[in-house]
Amino acid sequence: MPQTRVPRPRRYLTCPPRFFDVRYAINPWMREDTVVDTALAQAQWETLIRTYSDHGHRVETAEPVPGLPDMVFAANSALVLAGRVFGSRFHAPQRRPEQLAYTSWFKAAGFEVHPPEAVCEGEGDLVPAGRFVLAGTGFRTTRAAHQEVQEFFGVPVISLLLVDPYFYHLDTALFTLDDENGGDGGTGEDGANIAYYPGAFSPGSREVLERLFPDALIATRDDAMAFGLNSVSDGRHVFVAPRATGLIAQLTDRGYVPVPVDLSELHKAGGGIKCCTQEIR
Repeated sequence: MPQTRVPRPRRYLTCPPRFFDVRYAINPWMREDTVVDTALAQAQWETLIRTYSDHGHRVETAEPVPGLPDMVFAANSALVLAGRVFGSRFHAPQRRPEQLAYTSWFKAAGFEVHPPEAVCEGEGDLVPAGRFVLAGTGFRTTRAAHQEVQEFFGVPVISLLLVDPYFYHLDTALFTLDDENGGDGGTGEDGANIAYYPGAFSPGSREVLERLFPDALIATRDDAMAFGLNSVSDGRHVFVAPRATGLIAQLTDRGYVPVPVDLSELHKAGGGIKCCTQEIR
């Protein structure tokens, strides 16, 4: 019998896609001639926000800024642990103005923001998993930033090398199913567990994940390319792209409750559910 999973209420920061568009190409998903249905993007995003609220989560929003079409991807703005905010420094110059916009939101909400010295794209490449922070590098966030994160939070940081450009951020290839406050105690060594696509990682990084998370949920490339791993879990409910059907079946078998949410219009810029969701811990 599948285990009974226990959800934990979360606090999420999001940003409406009022100015969402594909005006430049900074990852393989983006095409400069792409036509974006802004109304559909807004409607899909509103469904995500409503779904979070319906499941008991607190959702806050940052005000979008004209000329920043990717600001909807709030996860890239920071990593927040225990009320401490490690900010972002974007690789692409087109996104760098987002740093000020999100820093202003955090400061207005009563947080101090630590600005990184190295390129670091927030939860795009920094994924808390139990007592670790899993940290991606290879395309955006640098290894130097991983060191900064460890020094700032005092949490062990595990560097993972991404090798497939379609999975340019760690949160496109991996997400946390359970954490230290909601883990099932029978998965990773500290109760945390993850889902990931092995082909996104270098051989050494795959071996690290296998050692740390022997019971991880392993996704196929098809499910990963459907943005199935750009998901958000509250420990029981997994907000997931509906086209990731194999992943949805595996989640159900493990006792999770998949909650499909279609953000296909935002996929045109290489983002999905997690990209739109910054967790404030």
